[in-house]
Amino acid sequence: MSVYLGYTGSVELDRDSTDAPLETVLDPSDVNVSRRRFSVDFNVSALITGDRVEIATVDGSTLQLVSGHNHPDGAWYIHIDDVGGIRLYDQFQASLSGQQGDALDLVTPSAVQNITIQTKNDRYRFMAKIRDFELTTSRDTVDLTSLGNEFRSQYEQGLISGQGVLNCLWESSPAFIGPGYRPGQAEFPSYLARLVVRVQQGADFNGRFFIYAGSIGQPESVWYEAKCIVTNVAVSVSNEGAIETRIDFVTSDQIVLKQGRPPVYLLQESGDYLLQEDGSPLLQED
Repeated sequence: MSVYLGYTGSVELDRDSTDAPLETVLDPSDVNVSRRRFSVDFNVSALITGDRVEIATVDGSTLQLVSGHNHPDGAWYIHIDDVGGIRLYDQFQASLSGQQGDALDLVTPSAVQNITIQTKNDRYRFMAKIRDFELTTSRDTVDLTSLGNEFRSQYEQGLISGQGVLNCLWESSPAFIGPGYRPGQAEFPSYLARLVVRVQQGADFNGRFFIYAGSIGQPESVWYEAKCIVTNVAVSVSNEGAIETRIDFVTSDQIVLKQGRPPVYLLQESGDYLLQEDGSPLLQED
């Protein structure tokens, strides 16, 4: 009989991508070349530090923003500072720290440009500093008396819903590197705290909740996979211990229990996926 121990579990998060882009007017005065930052007209709370965004011109002209970039669009990671300024980075880890020296060089646009900014997150990352997590699945009963036989057969088993809790040590620094985590590839509890107060795009994320996370030469992984919405974040501050946070969430789509090997995609040196001709990521096994 096999027994799983808690330290073999983990949680991976994938930031949700937006369906509709955010529009803004980029004026030459909005770009501060010396400080490598620029500003936008909409509320920057719609974006979160670490988001990967695609910036494009509305009319298809060359995007005059990043030095040496001669295309109508481009994708980068962002860091939002305390006053709402945005810096662009090639690497996720660099965007979390937000150092000016690591940011991409910018250029001042020669004229006003209408641009769109859309989040394009497409990668799962480990959740750092988790003490424990709980995921509950249940089947809701449905009143079928008013349904015909054809529709009744579709809903007679009820609807599956879920909810869960993540208990974490508060962490907002990219300096954390622990067992099982790759440097610069971990999400932090502070992200979910920012996510719950984001109004314009909602508080969605995609989650993988590993009961057992196997590696090469070990038994296959077992995990739940679901789309989730953060509903509550509580931060507990004690003068005698570490700051802790409790994150409550509910599932908003199908819940799947999987067993096997999570898909692994080939990456470029920049950290982006290596894409196939149809635009989908290339699996390592292919």
